[in-house]
Amino acid sequence: MTVRIGAIGDLHYGRESRDVLKPVLQAVEDARLDVLLLLGEVRAALREGGIVVLDGDSCEVKGVGFAGVKGFCGGFGRGALGPWGEEVVKRFVHEAVQEALKLESALARLRTPSRIVLLHYAPVVGTVMGEPPEIYPYLGSSRLEEPLSRLGVTAIFHGHAHKGAAEGRTTAGAPVYNVSLPLMMRLFPERPLRILDVEAANGTCESPVAVRP
Repeated sequence: MTVRIGAIGDLHYGRESRDVLKPVLQAVEDARLDVLLLLGEVRAALREGGIVVLDGDSCEVKGVGFAGVKGFCGGFGRGALGPWGEEVVKRFVHEAVQEALKLESALARLRTPSRIVLLHYAPVVGTVMGEPPEIYPYLGSSRLEEPLSRLGVTAIFHGHAHKGAAEGRTTAGAPVYNVSLPLMMRLFPERPLRILDVEAANGTCESPVAVRP
């Protein structure tokens, strides 16, 4: 069975956003999605609408496994911030480590062949390229990539990097998609939505899925 997944993030809906989401909603309708992923939204409002919010949790929808965490910043590769110096710096690094551990636990609970990860922050530097290099450390953390590569995933979606790149890959080769709405509107104004078809077994959960901002 093929499951059609759509993903979009960083909607930032406000008083002046009346017409901003029209192309997104039209793209959702035209795509005839089985699952819609929202990244970087308000938990209380989503839960009131019956949406599953993933914050270190996992869920199976139509035979596809989904795991999600906020993630955190801290930089990538050799430029990643380490837990040295003052206590406040150590706490900052600790937050990134904890988010990576939450992601690992959520992924470990999934038993589906196809596994999709939702994040707010980027797990690889490839999808933040296009942003000013000096702010890379605030857009994501390579600590998030380690459980992704070790446990294996089908695809990763994230937002936050509004001027980054649309696609990247983990060191293990898994595709990473930046679905920040400002980026998608700039690159794909006619259809600002990332669509991914994946093969799946029988599922158990029928709710939309979102990740905590």
